[in-house]
Amino acid sequence: MKADGSGPVGGSAVRGTSARRGAVRPGAVLAVLFAGAFVMGCAEMLVVGMIDLIAVDLDVTVPAAGALVTANALGLAIGGPVLTFLTTRFDRRHVLIAATAVFVGANLLPAVLGADYPVFVVARVAIGAVQGLFIAAAMVTATSVVPPERTGRAMAVVISGFATSSAIGLPVGTLLGQAVGWRGAFVAVVVAGAVILALAVAVLPSVPTRDGGGAVGQARHAFAPRVLAVLAVSTLTFAAMLSAITYLVPFLDEVTGVTGSVVSGFLLIYGVATAIGSFGGGRFADLDAARSLIVGAIGVTVSLVALLVFGADAALAAIAVFGIGLLGMATGPSIQHRVVALAGPGAPLASSLPASAVNVGIAVGSLAGGLAVDRGGAASAVAVGIGIAVLAVAAAWATSRLRAPAAASEPDAVVSR
Repeated sequence: MKADGSGPVGGSAVRGTSARRGAVRPGAVLAVLFAGAFVMGCAEMLVVGMIDLIAVDLDVTVPAAGALVTANALGLAIGGPVLTFLTTRFDRRHVLIAATAVFVGANLLPAVLGADYPVFVVARVAIGAVQGLFIAAAMVTATSVVPPERTGRAMAVVISGFATSSAIGLPVGTLLGQAVGWRGAFVAVVVAGAVILALAVAVLPSVPTRDGGGAVGQARHAFAPRVLAVLAVSTLTFAAMLSAITYLVPFLDEVTGVTGSVVSGFLLIYGVATAIGSFGGGRFADLDAARSLIVGAIGVTVSLVALLVFGADAALAAIAVFGIGLLGMATGPSIQHRVVALAGPGAPLASSLPASAVNVGIAVGSLAGGLAVDRGGAASAVAVGIGIAVLAVAAAWATSRLRAPAAASEPDAVVSR
């Protein structure tokens, strides 16, 4: 086990089982998991880019259309862990296939079946829940097909699928929605999801849950205080980021003096930074996940300070925004790595928790930033983000020495289909 307590985790290969893994193609498995994460991330973000079109077509207000985003987030944050808990005894291959099938079916409601607003909201909750289930099962599957020393990089593949959907999928989906209508954009999601489903059936290996890995037993380890403490690091880090980023547009207007199409450039910079950070962070997670969380939290703090102090200069503001996205998302694989390692036998269930922690952080950061904006303008939201980021640094340092119990046994390796 490594110095950060992050030895073989989440189904990583156990020595002596390479012969059984011979039929598994790690590259193909990781590609399917990345593609699935990308398509689900696109579906999540499509509403953001077409919110005005949806509001008009469904005859609801823009804030009501925005509730579709909230519904997806709540489904992911709450429904994801619940579904993971309920499916702990099932083979991860079957869970991934079922989650993808439900995702396709739920997106058929707005895409083809003409769902009205209430049905669309319910569908979004279901989509978020199976998205959370997919993340957890994908993490276990990804780490099961690679050697232990590449665990973080395997996790980063799944995480970067979602991050890339924001950087690339959101603008492309928005353009598609404007060209063929918002329902047409969701038709594209259904088609892509169906392709992913077919690939999942053809490529994904069997990753059975070992004997004794029942839901209650896993929950005892997954929700241990040491795991919750590390999850708090993620919540604080993303709360700090989103406190500022949620109100980046008014900040650019009030402080930087940037409006119009240039703002889209800043948003693209942030999206690209998150994609790079989420993928590159995997290598640092493999080297030392605990230290990476400290460095990432410090980097977010420094970037937020730079945005507040030098925000009047457009070039320096762009660099600061890039730093926030890059360093913040780079902590994603390390959080996943640490949580799964500390959960030990509860790793399959614990794999669903970082996504929930991130969504809680997003909600808390947006709320805290909004309250600050009401009282002191957009710059105040950045100042609040700095305060939260300092807490994230302290939490990352305080949890860096946490270790999983020595008695925690290594999870089973995958077997070929």
